[in-house]
Amino acid sequence: MPDIITITFNPCIDKSTSVIALKPEKKLRCSAPVFEPGGRGINVARAIKKIGGEAIAIYPSGGYSGKFLNLLLEQEGLSLLTVETNQQTRENMIVLDKATNQQYRFDMPGPKLVEKEWQECLQMAEKNDSKFIIASGSLPPGVPADIFARISRIAKKRNRKLVVDSTEEALKPALEEGVYMIKPNIGELTTLAGKEELQSDEIEPAARDLINRGRCEIVVVSLGALGAMLVSRKQVFKIPAPAVKIKSTVGAGDSMVAGIVFSISKQRDLYEAIQYGVACGTAATLNNGTGLCRKEDVERLFEQIRNEK
Repeated sequence: MPDIITITFNPCIDKSTSVIALKPEKKLRCSAPVFEPGGRGINVARAIKKIGGEAIAIYPSGGYSGKFLNLLLEQEGLSLLTVETNQQTRENMIVLDKATNQQYRFDMPGPKLVEKEWQECLQMAEKNDSKFIIASGSLPPGVPADIFARISRIAKKRNRKLVVDSTEEALKPALEEGVYMIKPNIGELTTLAGKEELQSDEIEPAARDLINRGRCEIVVVSLGALGAMLVSRKQVFKIPAPAVKIKSTVGAGDSMVAGIVFSISKQRDLYEAIQYGVACGTAATLNNGTGLCRKEDVERLFEQIRNEK
């Protein structure tokens, strides 16, 4: 059995296309659409698969779009545990304007989940014996804000490690319960620290304060194009991202989480884990749409990061 499971309460299908120029009130000729599975936890599982690992993806799935989502994931060879829902799985649209090389992302609201549906997702996570649980993404209507805190209690029963990457609404209750790792960006860390703004020299103390208060063991702060900072109780590492020509940032954070957790699951130290995570996140930006990272790009960038003085 895989040592990692991901749980996604708000999955989707991402449809990517491009137009010559985005103009109002005109019939725009689009390129052939590319359909890819989406939802942050699902993307983490996909990225783990792409870099040579295995993860089980738990998620709700409903209607024709839900069946299509299942098919897309099966075609990628993922292990799935799905909960059938009454409402249709959402579909998002990503459009590249070739005239400006700007990307437009249209995120649709998630369908409402009834209690029976989200409870089944929790039961699947509880029955599984994986060491790592990655709870990621936003929460659709109907799912309680403390859902990740409930998963934390499930994880604690058998000393499993919970990683949370979500919005403030879901993250705060989880931190009150205590988790293994979180991956906020600077804006999210600023909110968690109760401040209006964080200067660069305040990032590490803010992350360490969460650790010292028992909220988590590891904080990975996403710094965007600058890379990432990992803070634990005794260590801090800041890894710059290699300079690349960015095509899309969709899924970069999910790819970074995948690389870090995959590395830790293979008994690598935290320094190597954050290096590999930054390589995965950077590799994801080399692809259009939600293509995530490719292993050959990850390995090349990982070696580049390791060799930089």
